[in-house]
Amino acid sequence: MSNNHAPVELLAQDLTDMGGVFCPNPKADMKVWNSHPKVYLDVGQTGYVKCPYCGTEYRLKEGEAAGPAH
Repeated sequence: MSNNHAPVELLAQDLTDMGGVFCPNPKADMKVWNSHPKVYLDVGQTGYVKCPYCGTEYRLKEGEAAGPAH
């Protein structure tokens, strides 16, 4: 499976407390029935991650930073 769409831009509030995101993700406009198993991807470390199943790219929107919510 390969995804040729533009990267999914995320806000810090879209991430889990650990700085991650799940794929498939509603922001990526994926149909649940046409997706792969749910996987956790760590965006907080580098601000960018690519899903190993479908190739969807997730990145923090410019100016956003992952970190603990206060």
